[in-house]
Formats: sequence, structure tokens, C-alpha cells
Amino acid sequence: MQFLVAIHLPDDYDTAQEDSALRADISDLNEEMIAKNIRAFVGGLEPARRARTIRADRNGGTVITDGPFVEAKEHVGGFWVLECKDIEEALDWGKKAAIACRAPVEVRAFNPVPPERLKARAEAERRG
Repeated sequence: MQFLVAIHLPDDYDTAQEDSALRADISDLNEEMIAKNIRAFVGGLEPARRARTIRADRNGGTVITDGPFVEAKEHVGGFWVLECKDIEEALDWGKKAAIACRAPVEVRAFNPVPPERLKARAEAERRG
């Protein structure tokens, strides 16, 4: 099963303020995830103030606005996609992430893809 492990950071978070201990802890966690072969993807995000939100309008077009979709004091600052056997294993990794990042972490399973959709996707990729 795949799980999202999302790091929530305050809007005014500045990566330039991260100390070497924080960076080392996150690097160690990434190395552990790689060694356990559970890390499918990892990514850090730019600050929420640099986000753009796209909404569909009533006329079939779109409207783009500056800023995040939700007005909040915290936003997702980065995330991992992990391959875990169950929610308990994902939560264990989430605990490690919260400690390493010194920030709140959200753990959420991806909706499983029905086997017939996987088969159809594989067949479409084979056809090119």
C-alpha cells in the first residue's frame, strides 16, 4: 500500500533557518527509508505564498489566482510517498518524520487502484 507522509510547516517557515542538525536528521531518515526500500518518492515544496490556485469557472474556462487554495497558518512543506505493508508501518515512519522534521506530520493512505484499471493502464502503455 502507498501512503502519503506530509510535513506541515508554518507559512513563515524559512528553509535558510534550518540548522545542520535538522538537515542531518532528515538526511538520515531518507537514507533509512531507502535502505528499507519503502520510499517511492520524496519532494520538498516551495512556500505556500508561491502557490497558484486554478478554479474552473461557470463558462468552462479557468481562473488562476495567486496563493494557496486554503487560507491557513500551516501548509504542506514537503512529503514522502512510502510503500508500507499497512497503516501501522506508515505511522511508525510518520513518527520518525515528525521527530526528524520537528513539525507535525500527516499520514494518509492512497486510494487503492482497482485491478481492472491497473490492467487497462498496463495494456495502454504496451500499445504506446
